[in-house]
Amino acid sequence: MADPTAPEPVIRLQDLTRVYQMGDTEVRALDGVSIDVSPGEFLAVMGPSGSGKSTFMNIVGCLDRPTSGTYVLEGIDVSTLDRNERAEIRNDKIGFVFQSFNLLARTSALENVELPLLYSRKHRLTDAEQLVKARGCLGKVGLAERWDHTPAQLSGGQQQRVAVARALVNDPAIMLADEPTGNLDSKTSDEIMGIFQSLNEEGKTVVLITHEHDIAEYARRVVAFRDGRIVADEVVSNRRSAKGAR
Repeated sequence: MADPTAPEPVIRLQDLTRVYQMGDTEVRALDGVSIDVSPGEFLAVMGPSGSGKSTFMNIVGCLDRPTSGTYVLEGIDVSTLDRNERAEIRNDKIGFVFQSFNLLARTSALENVELPLLYSRKHRLTDAEQLVKARGCLGKVGLAERWDHTPAQLSGGQQQRVAVARALVNDPAIMLADEPTGNLDSKTSDEIMGIFQSLNEEGKTVVLITHEHDIAEYARRVVAFRDGRIVADEVVSNRRSAKGAR
């Protein structure tokens, strides 16, 4: 029996299926997936190539739609929305962090972080308020003094910190990180995961896509995919801490 005092999940997927037609072959990239993610969770999603984890990420990130089933994000059934409506959800409710950073090369760290605010319908801020908010997010990732640096003037780890700050600036419902340490060395990876752990401790919901077991151990819960289905859903018993690397 469900606990009536438990908070509503920030993410609820029910019987989610995504089918692709490859010539005469039907590929079920996701096959009846159901999962809840509670507010403040730190979830790692794992699986080999072709397991369905990338399709899961694309649907959770509102980049794709399921063939059937429902996806509810903060009470909104995203699976019923059109492309423009999903774009609004992406900008206002999801903070993306990618493996390749995806920063604008000719703009400063501050301008990169500000960018989502320019398209936000959730925040109606003056230019001065946008600057304050973006600077605050850079401060959270330890780059307050490098606000005027372009990506070419920053290390890979610093660029990823800017990307995390950009993901934060719209106060998203979830932070969705796709292999965020894939282009980083081990020490820098620990530093980035330390930032995610710190944000999670402050209450941010984090969904991390990774194929690395040691990176998944920074999360609180790990879900494993295979052949489009969830084959394991476990609490991390020996969680790694990156506090010393922050």
